[in-house]
Amino acid sequence: MEKNASCTALIVAAGQGKRFGGAVSKQFINVRGRPLLWYTLRAFEACPEIGAVIVILPPDAVAERGAEIAGWGFAKYLLALAGGAERHDSVANGLAALPAESPLVAIHDGVRPLITPEIISACIAAAQEEGAAIAAVPPKDTIKEAEAGRITATLDRRRLVLVQTPQVFRSELIRKAYEEAFLRRAFSTDDAALVEALGHPVRVVAGDYRNIKVTSPEDLLFVNACLGL
Repeated sequence: MEKNASCTALIVAAGQGKRFGGAVSKQFINVRGRPLLWYTLRAFEACPEIGAVIVILPPDAVAERGAEIAGWGFAKYLLALAGGAERHDSVANGLAALPAESPLVAIHDGVRPLITPEIISACIAAAQEEGAAIAAVPPKDTIKEAEAGRITATLDRRRLVLVQTPQVFRSELIRKAYEEAFLRRAFSTDDAALVEALGHPVRVVAGDYRNIKVTSPEDLLFVNACLGL
């Protein structure tokens, strides 16, 4: 791990993109001549606190796509490994492969290609102090709870945040959180929730509304427009 680089990135790109449709997994769909995942890795490459990058891929794509990623020329790319049946299985595989000298780990969705090195650095700095930090933004719309087509509650949006990635943790803390989650078989799509379950505080860092997770074809229009700015 290079000097002053305190954090390893786990880029979770093991999804099959079932909601997205198409023959190519969404993380490898080209936008402006590059796969979405390339833009994600570019941001982590440019972050000085990141020392190594591990990419978690669909099991049947590790050999081919891993070789492709290696050919992109990112100096911090360490390896590609196979994901699991669910997201928590994929992250657990990544945690098992962390370099021993990495005190921090940043977990990031591979299909958030508009993340910036500055947000990554801010999350790392907060996690160094607090042990856990996430990027998030305030909701712009009013959020209500509903059941059976009727409103059951209106939430105070001043107390709400929309969670993004990266989520950065002390390595031993997130390992412990995952160990407990597997023991209790209580998982979440949000890694920070597992740390919260331990009773550990999680710092909120200002994210960016552009840092979207590409989920549907319309999202590509937004990404394409932002990359053209």
